[in-house]
Amino acid sequence: MSDKGLSDEAVAAVCKDGDPITKDFMMQQTMLRVKDPNKSLDFYTRILGMTLLQKFDFPSMRFSLFFLGYEDKKEIPADVKEKTAWTFSRRATLELTHNWGSESDDSQPYHNGNSDPRGFGHIGIAVPDVYAACKLFEEQGVTFVKKPDDGKMKGLAFIQDPDGYWIEILSPNNMVPITS
Repeated sequence: MSDKGLSDEAVAAVCKDGDPITKDFMMQQTMLRVKDPNKSLDFYTRILGMTLLQKFDFPSMRFSLFFLGYEDKKEIPADVKEKTAWTFSRRATLELTHNWGSESDDSQPYHNGNSDPRGFGHIGIAVPDVYAACKLFEEQGVTFVKKPDDGKMKGLAFIQDPDGYWIEILSPNNMVPITS
């Protein structure tokens, strides 16, 4: 690999069509561990506008799962079996996992992937207007990693959720590749 990354030709050479069985596969969820579900659910619903699709409790293993997404609450089925199938058929949901008791255990922090050793980076939320969204986030006291006009990449922002996970705020119509 050169100091400019993979060439377009190299990318084309390694990106092949998947087996036909994969044609109906989809990206369904990303899981984040959270310390305090009250703070996290408030952040993702009230501040980011997501909808809680379904909650699952596992008492014998002492954890809960909260599935969130950008869905209309009126479309969530009432029947539990239908609701579960519906929840797991949504695209790009967020699964928040809360291990019971972690909110009061200071020895159990979660790594956000952006400090060393680096790994997971961020999730991305598309918004119609990055600047309007960031104004709302500022009014709500959200922590910014990068504001829209900071750095070389203009017009997008990075915020943090209550556990320090990074969230990229972008507008699909304003994404311009950086060429230098």
